[in-house]
Amino acid sequence: MSTNSIKLLASDVHRGLAELVAKRLGIRLTPSELKRDSTGEVQFSIGESVRDEDIFIICQIGSGVVNDRVIELLIMINACRTASARRITVILPNFPYARQDRKDKSRAPITAKLMADMLTTAGCHHVITMDLHASQIQGFFDVPVDNLYAEPSVVRYIKEKINYQDAIIISPDAGGAKRAAGLADRLDLNFALIHKERARANEVSRMVLVGDVSDKICVIVDDMADTCGTLAKAAEVLLDNGAKEVIAIVTHGILSGNAINNINNSKLTKVVCTNTVPFEDKLKLCPKLDTVDVSAVLAEAVRRLHNGESISYLFKNAPL
Repeated sequence: MSTNSIKLLASDVHRGLAELVAKRLGIRLTPSELKRDSTGEVQFSIGESVRDEDIFIICQIGSGVVNDRVIELLIMINACRTASARRITVILPNFPYARQDRKDKSRAPITAKLMADMLTTAGCHHVITMDLHASQIQGFFDVPVDNLYAEPSVVRYIKEKINYQDAIIISPDAGGAKRAAGLADRLDLNFALIHKERARANEVSRMVLVGDVSDKICVIVDDMADTCGTLAKAAEVLLDNGAKEVIAIVTHGILSGNAINNINNSKLTKVVCTNTVPFEDKLKLCPKLDTVDVSAVLAEAVRRLHNGESISYLFKNAPL
């Protein structure tokens, strides 16, 4: 059992998830102040001593302000390091730049690797994230990375909120087939696959269904929803092939650009996102949106890491 205490920090914006985690741990968020001066530079200060303490910084990063949140996080990490914290763990439920994990064309950067380098250089000792877009990102770090999964929480949601005996799990592309197959196995359901051809980035030109969805409740599962154009087109393809209704469940609801309009105007019954990304303001604009709370998973990960216990239990189980 560790003799030092947990100190939980969060930015001044998007504190919702951090507050839920703190509540589940029975502690308060460590007082801190983050502001910008007249030039736009970030100023950060911690309101109490963190010397020799176990620091956990929770950072929710949504669409539109990614770079601001990243620089704020780096400054917070560095502030804790210079304040002599024993260990600094960054909780990044939605890892920024995760889709830039390889050199897919000439002279392209591998920005996910750059993110890893910046975090470790700032003073991060450990990273907790959820449903990385590509698992190999863990290898970009020289410090331990725990990639948690939303799947146990999604399984519970499906069992509680959907008549899942009549359902079928759908992968919206070939890359998500493994994720869909794993979820289908846990629920003892069949799964189908949609093959998509893109004319350009974020724009799908044609979709082909592989599998039978007749008279089924189709549950599309994916790691993130950006503009939601793929989900809207997938719903049309599935309904055209005899599906009863279509529900989408994604881990990271980025919901950028025209996403809300695309969902409202789509044939999707519901779009379910976890709260890894802040989208409370968008819930008011879209009655089809629903949330799966993952704060219990993150809180248990914090407790286990602090006490030196195994985190692998959380890969298959979701705490209440």
